[in-house]
Amino acid sequence: MARNSNTAVFVALVAALVISAASAVTHQVGDGIGWNVPPGGAVAYSTWSSNNTFKAGDTLVFTFASGAHDVAKVTKEAFDACNATNPISLTTNSPATLTLTSGEHYYICTFDSHCGSGQKLAVNVTGTTSSPSPAPTVSPPTSSPAPVLAPEPSSSASPPAPSAPAPSPSTGPTTYTVGDTAGWNVLGNGTYTVWASNKTFFVGDVLVFNFLNQSHNVAEVTKTNYESCNTSNTLSLYSNPPVRITLNTTGEIFFICTFAGHCNQGQKLAINVSSSTATPTPTSAPAPSPTSGSAPTPSTSTATPPSTGTTTPTTPVPASDVTPPPSPSTATSLGVAGLSATFLSIAVALFMF
Repeated sequence: MARNSNTAVFVALVAALVISAASAVTHQVGDGIGWNVPPGGAVAYSTWSSNNTFKAGDTLVFTFASGAHDVAKVTKEAFDACNATNPISLTTNSPATLTLTSGEHYYICTFDSHCGSGQKLAVNVTGTTSSPSPAPTVSPPTSSPAPVLAPEPSSSASPPAPSAPAPSPSTGPTTYTVGDTAGWNVLGNGTYTVWASNKTFFVGDVLVFNFLNQSHNVAEVTKTNYESCNTSNTLSLYSNPPVRITLNTTGEIFFICTFAGHCNQGQKLAINVSSSTATPTPTSAPAPSPTSGSAPTPSTSTATPPSTGTTTPTTPVPASDVTPPPSPSTATSLGVAGLSATFLSIAVALFMF
């Protein structure tokens, strides 16, 4: 009996571990920029952290060039001061995989000045990763009386007229954060080309450039200056983050950072803006054709008014079952015959007497 109980407990623990492992999330620190000295300073990793949710059991993966960086877990005081003298733990081989527990965790790179240049990460981890809810128990269906079918509508009833389709809601302007969580930084050639390749920009949309103040800027330039990274003649220049630019014209628009070497290292963006799409006008539904038994559609033609001339009344024709009066010749014949019969009766009477 005890052996069976131990087996049941062991199976339950294994199942819990499997569920926990299946629901844990692996986070690639910095996403595309990895674990490096971010050109924009510490805002790169603080922005990345704020856009993620961390739970106990999740995993952080730090990807970096071994020998050029490391990962040190430190206290909050050491994190704030970039003090790497007494780390809680130190990992020097890439990729560094760390499993999270509840609470606040602080990581820095101990290489000279890397932490002070922004290679530091703070995460706040909440409780255990939520386990998937068990599937609800499905009860067998109970027998129920057969449904009573509703009588079919009479053929004389007119079907309801179909309603016209509702117009599609118009799509409002979209706000794009350039580079997403990585922001506006030196991320290598082609990074922002890839970012823009799967997006469609319309007039009225907004671009938001996030970067560390006094480390970058945003300059709108011509296509020629964009391709050559010529920063001497800009169309417009923005220096205070975050920079919000509303797209007001169609066509190609080009942006670069004018800080030395940044454009040549990939901090440049080209987009193509299209005119806003018009909401299609819904077509009216055709009128339903009348079914059998329905009232006919009244004619829209105007009745012809009666003529103003005098109308001669027409003598009604008598019905065929009414006997017409005798003609004058017939009446005279009947009168003569009646008179002859009278004289004959008188003669017979005198003869009898």
